[in-house]
Amino acid sequence: MQWSDTGIVLSARKHGETSAILHVLTEQHGRHAGLVRGGASRTRRGILQPGNELSLAWRARLSEHLGTFTVEAGRARVAAVLHEPARLAAFAAACELVDSALPERVPDVTGHRAFRALLETIESDDAWPIAYARWEFALLAALGYAIDPTGADVPPFLAGQQAPDDPRGRTAAVRAALDLTGAHLPNALADHKARLPARARLVDRLARQSS
Repeated sequence: MQWSDTGIVLSARKHGETSAILHVLTEQHGRHAGLVRGGASRTRRGILQPGNELSLAWRARLSEHLGTFTVEAGRARVAAVLHEPARLAAFAAACELVDSALPERVPDVTGHRAFRALLETIESDDAWPIAYARWEFALLAALGYAIDPTGADVPPFLAGQQAPDDPRGRTAAVRAALDLTGAHLPNALADHKARLPARARLVDRLARQSS
C-alpha cells in the first residue's frame, strides 16, 4: 500500500532514539499518521512543526498498519512567524484541535481547504483572531455540534456581522466566541480525553492582550 499527497503537520512526537510519529492532515487521505525515520533529528524537527506543509509519500504492507512517511519540506509557515508568539500559538492551537477532533483516514476536501485558508490567514492577516474564532465555530458545525447563530450568547460576528473595529472590542469579542466554542468542544472531539493545552495557551494569551 502506498500513496503520495501534500499534508499539513498537526503533531510530531519522538519515537525511539531517532524517529518520530507524524500526524498530518491531507486533502485526499484525511488525518493520517505515519513513522518518519530520522524525524527526531535537528533538521527534521524544524520541518515537522505544526502548521508547516510537506510533500508526503506513505507506505505500509497493509492498509491498517501505521506505515512510514517519506517527507520533503514544502511551505515553512512556522519560519515566517517565528518571532510572533501569538501567531505561533494560533498555529499550535488550530493544529492541536484538528488532531484531536477529526477521525482518522476520512478525506474531507472542504475541511482541508478551510483549515489551510485559516493557516494562511494566521500567517499574513492581522485580523487572524476573528478568522480563528469563526473557524472554530464552523468546525463545531461540521462535527455535528452546530451552535444557533441567533442565540443571545453568540457574538454577532459569528453570525455574519462585522467584527468590532476597535482592537480592544475585537479582542473581547474573540474571547467571548472562544469561551462559547470551548464549552462545546469536549463533546465534539474524536478524542474525548483531549485536554487541548495549546488552545488554552492561545486563549490565555488573547486574554492578556485585552487586559
